Amino acid sequence: MAEIHQVPNIVFNDGHLIPSIGLGTFQIRGNQGVGQILSALQAGYRLIDTSTNYDSEGAVGEAIRRSGIPRSEIFVTSKLPGKYHHYADALKMIQESIFRMGIDYFDLYLIHWPNPKRGLYLEAWQALIQARKEGLVRSIGVSNFTAEHLDKIISETKVTPAVNQIEVHPYWVQSEMLAVNKKRGILTEAWSPLGRGSKELSEPLISTLANKYHKNAGQIILRWHHQRGILPIPKSSSVFHQRENLAIFDFALSDQEVQQINQLTRSDGRVDNQDPNSYEEFD
Repeated sequence: MAEIHQVPNIVFNDGHLIPSIGLGTFQIRGNQGVGQILSALQAGYRLIDTSTNYDSEGAVGEAIRRSGIPRSEIFVTSKLPGKYHHYADALKMIQESIFRMGIDYFDLYLIHWPNPKRGLYLEAWQALIQARKEGLVRSIGVSNFTAEHLDKIISETKVTPAVNQIEVHPYWVQSEMLAVNKKRGILTEAWSPLGRGSKELSEPLISTLANKYHKNAGQIILRWHHQRGILPIPKSSSVFHQRENLAIFDFALSDQEVQQINQLTRSDGRVDNQDPNSYEEFD
């Protein structure tokens, strides 16, 4: 039987624990998706990140049921779509997602995008606060929020998100947002931590470090995230890659090497050019 990797936990600002690496489920759905998520759980993943807009909530719930692993040992995250930012809509959508997944609660629930042109993200945040009070959600957070968005919801509600999940990878290092989150006691999670199949995996610096540490390029990048205090959420449908992505806790990059990877950042480094100040997510 393949080795099951042990993943250390991180403590949220609300006291709850979250595994320090998770599985992303974007484009993982249906019966095949159930098998892929199940293989990840069997490999040792205990954090599964989904979203209503990924159309994978049902597959995640089914994989959890088939796994035989107690629900209390699996950390489940989902996210609120932009079209449900009105208070009542948001509460109903959280309930609907719970029904779809066949679970009793979410460990973490996020606002997927702020959609600032509509200006309803404060209302959505108030709904998440209520959902937590009702026991539908244990921890609440946001995704793709800037400092301005964060400060508005914190000042208006006096409730600080546990998480801000943002795009981070070697071509989009996000040092400023990392500092913004840290100053407010918010954990940074990274979506597309490997750059979504971009050239980052074949960067000469990454290849050199992979040879030095006898690791692959993905492991070097995921370790870079970990040492920056970021929780990466890599998506992988391959059992082999799933296991490899967990094997990042038995080595460490030097501070200089972390800084060298930071220097790979680009002004046009976003994978889909989605700027949270202008991007609107409605689907």
